[in-house]
Amino acid sequence: MPEKLTCSSWKLKFQKPAERFFVHTSIFDNLFVLEMANNHWGSVERGLKIVSAYGQVVRYNNIRAAMKFQFRDVDKFIHKDFRHRTDIRYIKKTLDTQLSWADYQKMVSAVRDASMISMATPFDEVSVDKCVELGVQIIKIASSDIKDWFLIETIAKTKKPVIISTGGSSLRDLDDIVSFFSKRNIPLAINHCVSIYPSEDHELEMNQIDFLKARYPDNVIGFSTHEYHDWRDSMLVAYAKGARTFERHVDIDMDNVPVSPYCSLPEQIDLWFKAFHKAEELCGASGAAKRIPPEKEVRYLDGLVRGVYAKSDLPAGHVLDDDSVYLAVPLQKGQISCREMMRGEVLLHPVAKDGAIAFTNIDSPYGAASLLAKSIEQRGIETDALEAGRAGPRLV
Repeated sequence: MPEKLTCSSWKLKFQKPAERFFVHTSIFDNLFVLEMANNHWGSVERGLKIVSAYGQVVRYNNIRAAMKFQFRDVDKFIHKDFRHRTDIRYIKKTLDTQLSWADYQKMVSAVRDASMISMATPFDEVSVDKCVELGVQIIKIASSDIKDWFLIETIAKTKKPVIISTGGSSLRDLDDIVSFFSKRNIPLAINHCVSIYPSEDHELEMNQIDFLKARYPDNVIGFSTHEYHDWRDSMLVAYAKGARTFERHVDIDMDNVPVSPYCSLPEQIDLWFKAFHKAEELCGASGAAKRIPPEKEVRYLDGLVRGVYAKSDLPAGHVLDDDSVYLAVPLQKGQISCREMMRGEVLLHPVAKDGAIAFTNIDSPYGAASLLAKSIEQRGIETDALEAGRAGPRLV
């Protein structure tokens, strides 16, 4: 069981860089979890068709995806005295969708054949053992089990990567479980989740992604969602806020079985994946460091920079100052600009009135092979092109 931490002890123990126990791993980065709804209604045929359909969508969109099942040892999971209770929705649904372990093995194998990652949410200890036996690669802890320490301790013994969802949890719950897995060096991702099925847009509380990233900086933060109006906007927001693993329930149209409103169909997941790629495009590289501007951006801005020109005929040895030069566009290749003009530079050769002052014509501590010299040589307009167009100031 986890040790109990106060808010102050949490900060002391987990927010000092030297004392962090969290494990960061790329296994969860840009991972999409596709959860089979209602255990494919207890049909292996339906489950295999779901794997096939979504395998194609995943492949066409070049996505890293996991197909997730729900595992229950149904015969022991439901108390024998309540198995007949059709008025208890959870019991009825669990019994109606029951599958054998051999059936699950078929579907886990199909997931591998579709080049997806196998994943499961076990709801009891026997199911955890089955995750190991069937070769499931990632284990999910459901929001309802975030305080089930019998189950959590059994999951930890597998040493498999774990994803948790935060729906309905308290801050204490999260601190405890993050502490538990970090001490055991087990990779853990944390999904912001609102356990409302389906969720309205105003119920998504996506600012919680900011909170989770700030409180658990060494864990991958994700977004598990059940909204049903749109498959684009929440992805753009979640990715921009830093979520890097994503989850939705999925299903297919088959046998006139109604699809739950919180479930996605293949064409909707296709839109979801495309929104992810658009978010990647819009956000660009990591925000951990200053970006390096592309060449075309640098060249565009160089075209707006003013070059240094002589106000009058200037002799060799002249010391440049505000009275002897002026700034104007265009900036020519090899010409010093307002960026480099420091006042006090000495001319090596004469410059005619309105002539452009070249970097090679000033006494500079920077050599001809320096990065600054090369940059100045490459930027601005070609002098010959300027002179071919009209009589104008020469670069001297």
